[in-house]
Amino acid sequence: MDKTPKIRFEGYEGEWERRKLGEITETYSGGTPSAGKAEYYGGSIPFIRSAEVNSDTTELFLTEEGLKNSSAKMVKKGDILYALYGATSGEVGLARIDGAINQAILNIKPHDNFDASFIMQWLRKNKESIIGTYLQGGQGNLSGTIVTQLMVDCPNYEEQKKIGYFFANLDHLITLHQQKFDSLTEAKKYFLQNMFPKPGESTPEIRFEGFEEPWEQHTFGDLGSVGMCKRIFKEQTTTEGEVPFYKIGTFGGEPDAFISRELFEEYKSKFQYPKVGDMLISASGTIGRTVEYTGKDEYFQDSNIVWFDQDDRIDNGFLNCIYQTVKWAGIEGSTIKRLYNDNFLKTEFMLPFVAEQKKLGEFFRSFDHLITLHRQKYETLKTLKKYFLQNLF
Repeated sequence: MDKTPKIRFEGYEGEWERRKLGEITETYSGGTPSAGKAEYYGGSIPFIRSAEVNSDTTELFLTEEGLKNSSAKMVKKGDILYALYGATSGEVGLARIDGAINQAILNIKPHDNFDASFIMQWLRKNKESIIGTYLQGGQGNLSGTIVTQLMVDCPNYEEQKKIGYFFANLDHLITLHQQKFDSLTEAKKYFLQNMFPKPGESTPEIRFEGFEEPWEQHTFGDLGSVGMCKRIFKEQTTTEGEVPFYKIGTFGGEPDAFISRELFEEYKSKFQYPKVGDMLISASGTIGRTVEYTGKDEYFQDSNIVWFDQDDRIDNGFLNCIYQTVKWAGIEGSTIKRLYNDNFLKTEFMLPFVAEQKKLGEFFRSFDHLITLHRQKYETLKTLKKYFLQNLF
């Protein structure tokens, strides 16, 4: 068996040494104070449970009395926390706070010349293998005995630290983009709630300077019609071809069907087809997913993917905002998973003058751009990490 990784930092050579985890670390698990003793809870000692091994906060806190009168044990920031039980089995992280652990967590303290970050990342890389070997079908729990018998391939201490530091920086970047994505998503939600009038009102709470006129109530049917492409039958599609054909399952993603250039040009010239800038919207399954049509040669599944064919009284950027805030007529609160034309056209919404629409559309478009940017960076970094986990060990 090869005992060197495919990718290696410059300056390091020689085979890695295989050791039992229990030979290079000290381990222990904790316990839970009696739930019937109120005096054991509500203190100042964070009580870390298995779902919190990667968290810097906890839901429960113990008192000194609760700690003394139970098997709960203290861990220090930087210790390896390994989840043993249930749905979180195999989850692992470095403790972000000092606190106490219960019996569902194994605390792992590396000996001198063994790096905690390196060992933690090795456990993370091998999670699926460990679960597949010891928890058949995902049932049951892991144990300290199982974990300490795991065979870990280790380079020298300096190379361990180099690898651990590399992944720590990568994790930091992943967390940073995830936090920015979450913050921007919450901020967008707040502005959508407050830059559109509340039910029964005609002006929003937050408004761009220079706009004072009340908004007017309309239905989609007042201002346009529903557009959709001509129906494409399965036998008219291929798995490879010239023009992508988006179905509801691939809308906003990668196509898995194509139509011929000849059929595309014929249908595009004879039947309804979106204009550049039109906001395509999913009308079945998860209703309300949107994609802006940018002018590419592509075709869309009739009735499942539609657009609003309107005049210049509605800005497309603002229309996208409406789609994210509107309550569709006749289907809100029901189990219906389809937006029919009648539901679409009878739906009411509030509409300001076009100048304010454009301002709002541009504002939320910039939000969407930033959200997408951080989501893409987050996904790219996660993919990179997976690659390096497979090749730096």
